This record gives sequence, C-alpha cells and structure tokens, in this order.
Amino acid sequence: MAPTPRIPQSGSSRVEPRRFGDLTLGQWVGSALILGAAALVLAGLLVLMARVLVSLGPVRGFLEMYPGAYDLPAGAPVGIPAWLGWQHFLNGLFLLLVIRSGLQFRREKRPNAFWSPRENKKRRISLALWFHQAIDVLWMANGVVFVVLLFVTGQWMRIVPTAWEVFPNALSAALQYVSLDWPTENGWVNYNSLQQLSYFAITFVAAPLAIVTGVRLSVVWPRDAARLNRLLPAEWARRIHFPVMLFFVAFIAVHVFLVLATGALRNLNHMYAARGSVDPDAFAADPTGLLLFAASLLAMAAAWIAARPSVLVPIARLFGDVKQR
Repeated sequence: MAPTPRIPQSGSSRVEPRRFGDLTLGQWVGSALILGAAALVLAGLLVLMARVLVSLGPVRGFLEMYPGAYDLPAGAPVGIPAWLGWQHFLNGLFLLLVIRSGLQFRREKRPNAFWSPRENKKRRISLALWFHQAIDVLWMANGVVFVVLLFVTGQWMRIVPTAWEVFPNALSAALQYVSLDWPTENGWVNYNSLQQLSYFAITFVAAPLAIVTGVRLSVVWPRDAARLNRLLPAEWARRIHFPVMLFFVAFIAVHVFLVLATGALRNLNHMYAARGSVDPDAFAADPTGLLLFAASLLAMAAAWIAARPSVLVPIARLFGDVKQR
C-alpha cells in the first residue's frame, strides 16, 4: 500500500513588526524605560552626594562666600526688553527646525527629491539638506541681529562674564541645583553665574562652532580650496558638528526644565511677555507669559509638521531646481 502523500500545510507568513528607525515601537519603549530608570538612579545618587557635600562645614562656608551670583557692572540694564523675547522665540523655532532637518538628513538613505542651483545643475543635494542649510541661514541671520542688539543695548553684560568670581559662583549654583536647594534668583535683574556661563557658551562658543563646521560641510564651501581644506578637513567638521548639535539638545532640555521648575509663570513672563520686577515674587501668578509660551509651542509644532516635501518643494523651486523621483 502506497504511503499517503503529505499535504503541505499553508503556515501563516510571519509579519515583521513596523520599525521606527532601527527599532520597533516595543524596543523603543523598552529602551526608553531602561534608560529612564538608569537616569533616575543616577540622578538620585548625584543628589545624595551633593546633599552630603553641602552639609560639610567648609562647603557651607564656600556657599556663603559665593552665593551663586555676583554684582553686574554699574550701568548694566535691568529687565528683559521685548526684542529679546522675540529673538528668543525665533532662535528656538529656527533651532528646532535645524535639528529636525539635520536628523532627517542623517537618517535619509534614498532621498526622494534633490535641489540644485540654477547656475550649476550638476551640483545637487537632497531636499532635506537644502532645507537644513536654508534654515541655517535664517538662524544665523537671527543670531547676528541678536548679538548686535546685545552690544548696542548693553544687554551683553548679563551674559558675558565680567569678573573672575563667575567661576566659584557657578560652582556654588551647580551644587545648590544638584542638592535641590535651588539658589534664589531673579532673571529680570541678574542671572546666576551658572546661567551666565551657559548662555555665554551657547552664544559665543557653540553657535560659532556649529556655523563654521556647517559651512565647511555645505555646498557654499569651495571644493578646490586646498589650503582651506587642510586647515579644516571635512572629517573634523563632521566630528564636531554632530556633537555640537547634541550639546544644543541637552541645553534646551535642561533650560526648559529649569524654567518650568524654578517659577514657571514668573520666568515665562520675563522671557515671553517682557514683564518683571526687582521683586522676585512679582508676576508669579500672571498667566500672560504662559499663554504666549503656549502659542509659541503651537507655532513650533505647526512648523515641524509643515516641514515636509509637499510644502518644501514649492519653496525650494523659488531658489533653484528640484527633481523628484
């Protein structure tokens, strides 16, 4: 008797889970939970160590000698003008789009659209890179206006260190922050030294580094400039440019957290509504700054959503030729 033939079973084909980048949604969630738990443990250890330090006699004496801020030079302006609030919003908006477009360009393997200048159609770049560089131009222009107004109005004295006491006071402020015994501050009158050093580094160190390395990697850099290429090799520019972007992201995260955690309404009134007082408790219940901040977040969200090919292609065609796959 012949054996009964085996009927192949039609097994259900395994459906690969959708990936977001290199990981699935579950892997992203799991990674975020693990990293979040590790960050909480590390933060707890840092707080514990800082509280032990500030309980020691010599450290308490250091905190009394250097409370976290020093007096500004005579004639330093008091208050935050309205133009600074607008500059702050535009800088945040452009920087958000710079980061978005930069990350999009880095992870883009097969661009769907390319841009080229009309006078040199052989030199083309992806639409994402064009958008990144176009936003860079707006961000740099806004930065130039900001720096000029800083020095014209005297506001530079608020973010440029003018005394060596800035360093021990910055250490004092850092210890107070980490120990959760936050320093008493009133940004309307004077930033603490840690804030001052941070704002100085962002404005006069990180931003120029981002600009110089970005120009080196952009289409405006002359290809045949052998001397310039030796002075700043493209590989060095790549190694600097991305870490600087990460520094901006870390600064923004810490900056927003401290603004909201150290008196949100008062701080937002200073930054967005140009409203404040030498009395640190003034405007602590005024919602004006919060409403303007919420409006700015909506504008940023709208810009983030709008930064897609269907919107960018018509804009890019105003400045060059665009070819889509």
